[in-house]
Amino acid sequence: MILRDKPGLMQLLFAVRGSVLPRILPRILGLSALSALVLWIDANVMRLPHTNAAPFAVFGIALSLFLGFRNNAAYDRWWEGRRLWGQLVADLRSLSREVDLFVAEPDRRAQILRLALGFLHLHRINLRKEADTSPAIRWASDDFSESPHAPCAALDALTAAVAIGADDGFARKALAERTASIALAQAGCERIATTPLPYVYSLLVFRTTYLYCLLLPFALIDGAGWLTPIFVGIVAYVFFGLAEVTEELSHPFGETVNSLPLDAICRTVERTLAPKLGQEPPPPLQPVDYYLS
Repeated sequence: MILRDKPGLMQLLFAVRGSVLPRILPRILGLSALSALVLWIDANVMRLPHTNAAPFAVFGIALSLFLGFRNNAAYDRWWEGRRLWGQLVADLRSLSREVDLFVAEPDRRAQILRLALGFLHLHRINLRKEADTSPAIRWASDDFSESPHAPCAALDALTAAVAIGADDGFARKALAERTASIALAQAGCERIATTPLPYVYSLLVFRTTYLYCLLLPFALIDGAGWLTPIFVGIVAYVFFGLAEVTEELSHPFGETVNSLPLDAICRTVERTLAPKLGQEPPPPLQPVDYYLS
């Protein structure tokens, strides 16, 4: 996630970190060059068809509607992912307090909290498809990487520890409801991660955007002249930029600069639970070049 104040004029013009421009720049330059080639052919080789700009206004409105719908769907996925991780933070904090109330044995309390932290890291690792499970092992001590589903294995171990350590039936019920809430948030995150936006939307948006930008020079030749490549580049930046932003936001658990800062969220929970384990809270993660992982 990019964390920075409202950008000034120079930052608006030259900021690259967090922008999709580096990924779409080759397409913009290619379409601008093609527009320049169309102009040169029209002026020096043969007269090409000159179309009216009115159809492109209607075409542009339709394309904007497609992009707007896709942008809303992608942002909903991003925001739902953030809400689910916020729920996980709240549930783990509540679990630590309930363990203090319902589990008398200090070693068992520590085991439950360590397994909770191990689960959280394994959940993050699973969503991002990472291979390094050392953060989870450091807290949980056990290595669940050989399990068919490591986060569920850690949560099963946590549930078993709760069943053994809880003082009575009411305590077990309260803690079971808490672990069920954690599992519900986990399942919600996995639903987002494993169910992408329908491919037909991506296909339609990118095909239509290319078609619009490729035909646009024929509508601008008369009015814009040799400024046509510049206007085509600006239009391509707007449409391809929106399409690329939605592509990035639709995968909220990735490691792009606009994805959710799962490392920082895990560190927040570590800072909450570490004192209950008799450890010094680790420092919060800070943005590096405005990027918080």
